[in-house]
Amino acid sequence: MNNETTTLVSLKEAMKRVDHKLKALEAQFKELDFTKDNLTQKFEHHTKTLASQAAQDELWTAVLALKFTSMELNILYSYVVEVLICLHTHVLEKLPDLVRGLPTLSSVLRRKVKNKRIRDVWESVLEECGLQEGDITALCTFFIAHGSKSEHYSANVRQMYIRDVPFMITNMVKNQALRDGLLRAIQVIEKGKAVRAPEEQKSSLKELIPSVKN
Repeated sequence: MNNETTTLVSLKEAMKRVDHKLKALEAQFKELDFTKDNLTQKFEHHTKTLASQAAQDELWTAVLALKFTSMELNILYSYVVEVLICLHTHVLEKLPDLVRGLPTLSSVLRRKVKNKRIRDVWESVLEECGLQEGDITALCTFFIAHGSKSEHYSANVRQMYIRDVPFMITNMVKNQALRDGLLRAIQVIEKGKAVRAPEEQKSSLKELIPSVKN
């Protein structure tokens, strides 16, 4: 075997070794890339969880810190409980075959997580009423916090005590999620559907339309 042949064989072997190393590096990079994506997803999920928990803690703090009189709380409770009953009733109207399995609104909220049919109906009812999940979270939080010690007032009794409940809420409730939820509850009961403010509608549209960068 002459020198040229030996050199050629050595070069081929060297190229094979380089090729093997490149493939090994490529596999390592793919694994690192996968690990990076996995960690990024976990971090984003953790961040969202922390943000959600912080918002829930803030909401609970706001609900428990309300400075309303017993009469004012009763009026707010009356609107809240009527909205929750209204939502439950509408869901049952759309799912007559599941009436026995959905005796309360809480059963609807639990089962909609794993049952697509119930979830679709729930979302449809919310849309018809002009409500969102955040509103329901705020109303349920209020109901849990004050329901045991509150009394339901009928519409005519409510009018006797306070004629402008929205004004009272706007001035007294500082937490935006709670304030919006209570105001929309009043709209649902008094007008049949909650109407979002123009600035809220613009905000929602911005979230739906992806931003375009030049």
